[in-house]
Amino acid sequence: MQRFARESGVIGELYVENQYRNPDGNPIHWDEVVFDAVRAEPNISLHLNTDVRAVEADDASFEEGAGGERVIRSVTGWTMGSEIETVFRGAYVVDATGDGLVGELAGADFRLGREAASEFGEEWAPEVADREFLGSTILFYTKDAGHPVRFVAPDSAKDISKTPIPKSRIIRSGDKGAHYWWIEWGGELDIVHDNERIRDELRSVIFGIWDHIKNSGEFDADTLDLEWVGTLPGKREYRRFLGDHVLTQHDILDQVDFPDQVAFGGWSIDLHPVEGMYAQHAGAHQRFSNGIYGIPFRSYYSRNVANLLMAGRDISASHVAFGSSRVMATCAAGGEAAGTGAAVALELGVRPRELGGERAERLQQTLLRQDASVFGVRNRDPLDRARAGRVTASSATRSLAADPDAEESRHPLAHDLGILVPVDPRLDALDVLLDVSADTTLAASLWTTGKRQNAVPIDRRLTVEVALEASDAPQVVRLPLDWRPSEPENVVVVLHANDAVAAVLAHDTVTGVLALQHVPEADGDVNVEYDPGEALVQWPAHPLRGWTPRIEAHPPTEAYAPEKAVGGYQRPYGGPQLWASAPVGDGHEWVQVEWDASWSLGELRLVFDDDVDVELNTLHHHRSPHLVFPQLVRDYRVEARLAGRWRVLEEVSDNRRRHRIHRFAQPEQADAVRVTVLATNGDRRVRIVSLRAYE
Repeated sequence: MQRFARESGVIGELYVENQYRNPDGNPIHWDEVVFDAVRAEPNISLHLNTDVRAVEADDASFEEGAGGERVIRSVTGWTMGSEIETVFRGAYVVDATGDGLVGELAGADFRLGREAASEFGEEWAPEVADREFLGSTILFYTKDAGHPVRFVAPDSAKDISKTPIPKSRIIRSGDKGAHYWWIEWGGELDIVHDNERIRDELRSVIFGIWDHIKNSGEFDADTLDLEWVGTLPGKREYRRFLGDHVLTQHDILDQVDFPDQVAFGGWSIDLHPVEGMYAQHAGAHQRFSNGIYGIPFRSYYSRNVANLLMAGRDISASHVAFGSSRVMATCAAGGEAAGTGAAVALELGVRPRELGGERAERLQQTLLRQDASVFGVRNRDPLDRARAGRVTASSATRSLAADPDAEESRHPLAHDLGILVPVDPRLDALDVLLDVSADTTLAASLWTTGKRQNAVPIDRRLTVEVALEASDAPQVVRLPLDWRPSEPENVVVVLHANDAVAAVLAHDTVTGVLALQHVPEADGDVNVEYDPGEALVQWPAHPLRGWTPRIEAHPPTEAYAPEKAVGGYQRPYGGPQLWASAPVGDGHEWVQVEWDASWSLGELRLVFDDDVDVELNTLHHHRSPHLVFPQLVRDYRVEARLAGRWRVLEEVSDNRRRHRIHRFAQPEQADAVRVTVLATNGDRRVRIVSLRAYE
C-alpha cells in the first residue's frame, strides 16, 4: 500500500485516495482512509473517544515581560470506555471541536446566532441580531434486501402527513444518505444544550419518513429495508470565535484578496431556514461567488486568548459567511492552516497574531511547501534551490488541441458556448472546429474572468463576427481575437447561439481548457433555492465535463512551459500553472533543473497534476469515472548529476498521489536533478505542477 506522504496537503490527498479505494462513497471505507493518514504521521498522538472536561487558562504573561493576555495552560480530557483522564499541555492549542468548547472554557470571545445586517453591511443578515442557528441533521441509509420486507413503525415515529414535509420536501424511495440533508431541526433551540431533544425529533421524523415510504402505497419500496440510522445529530452551527478578522459575506462574494490568505473555500453561501424540515419553503438558500475565495490567517486565531487557534466551523466568520466556510473540505483546509500556523509560531517563538501580519509570508511559504490549499501565492521559498536553477525539459506542449483520435460529438449552438482558454502571453486568434449546416454569420466574444482564479465570463472585452459557408464536413473557423494582457490570464471565448452551427467536441481533457454550457444545470435537488442569474450558475462546467472543444490558439501558448514547474503557483491561477510535455510518444519525458556549481541535495518534492477541477466529494452523490486520475504521473525515476554522470536516486512505480516527497539519508552532491516520467496513468501528456529541491 502507498502510504501518505508526510507534510502533504491533507484534504486533497485524502479525497484522491478515497476515490481509489472507495468510489461508491461508503462512509466505513472513508473512515479507514482517514485513519491510515493519521497513523502514517509519526508525531500524532491519537486519543479517540476523549471528551474535553476542563481548561486551565489565566492572564499571566505569554512571554517574559508581556502581560494582560489570556493564555491556555492545559486542557483536560476523559477517555470514555477506558476511564482515563489525560492532561494536555502545549504552547499552542487548536480548538477544532466544532462547538468551540475549548475556547469557551478558556474565555475566548465568541458569537452565537446571527449578526444584524448593519454590523457588517450584509444583505443576507437579519435586520435585528438573534439567537437562531442552522439546525442539526441525522442521516439514514437503506438497502435492497432482494425479498419483501415489512416495516412496523416504532411508537416514536412521527406522522409526517400532519407536517409540511410531504408538500415542501421531495421524498424518493431510492434516495438515502446525503440526499436527505434537509432532515434538519433545532435552529430555534440551543443546538448544544438541547442536543438530546433535537436527536429525538430527528429520529422520529426519519422513522416517520420511512413509514411513509414503506406503508403509504405511494412508493416502489417493497424490498427496501433500513440499513442504518444515525444516533448523533450532525451539528451545523454553534459558537464562532472572534479573531482579528471576521470573514463576511462581502469577503466571499467579492473574492477579497488577503495578504495573509492561507486557505480557500468554494462552496456557496448556504443558509437554511430556522424551522428546518418544517419550513414550508426551500430547505436551503444559496448564493455563489464567481469562483473560489481566500480566507485570511487572522480568522484562524483568537483575538483575546494569545495561544488559541481555531479550525473548522468555529472560525472567525459572520453567520452569513459561515454559511460557506462551514463545509468540511473548507474546514479541513483551514485545519491545516491553523496547525501549520501553530508549528511556525512555535518555531519562531511568536504569537499567532504575528503570522497574520508581518510574518504572513513565512506561513504561506510553509503551507505551499506542503502543497496545502493556497492559491494566488507564488513560490518564493528561500530554501528551495530549484528557484535559482535553469529549467529544461524533453518537450513542452504549445498546443490546446485535444487528442486527434478521441471520440467526437457535436454540440449544437442552441445556446451560447463558453470556452475557457489560458492566454500566455497573448491571443491573436483562436481556431475552432465547427459544423456549419447553412450559410450564416457567427458572433463570438472574449470575456475576462474578473479574478485570476475564476473560470466564468465576467467582463466582455471584444466581439467579432465571422461569415460562414455551409459544408458537409467540419471546418476550421478562425476567430480574430487580439488580446494582449499585461500578465497571463484565463479568458472565456463565447460562441454565440446559432442554429446553423455546432461545435465539435473531443472526449479528452486539456488542462486549462473547459467547455461552459450557457444553460443553468438542472439541479436534481429541488429543495435548494438559488439565483439562476449568477455567473457560476449560468455557466456550469459539469454538463460537458470530459469534453473539450477542438481549438487551437495563435500564437502557440506558453502556458505549459517547463519554467511553470519551478517558482510558480501550485493551483490554477491565471492559467493551469504546470509543465506539460508534448503528447507522449515512444520515448520518456523529463524535466530537469541544473546549477553552475554542485551542492548537497537532501530532499526533492514533486507535485503532480490530479485534475483539481474535478469534484471529489464522493460521500455525497457525485462520482468520477476514474479510480486514479489519468493526469497523474504513474512511473518515474529521480536522478542526480555530478561531473557529467547521472545517478538514479529513486524509482517509483504505480504512483497515485499528487504530492511525493523524496528524502535522501545520504545527501547527494549534484549540479543537476532530473525527473524522468516513464508512464502516466493514462493521459497523453506528462504534467508536473511543482519541482522543489532542498539541501
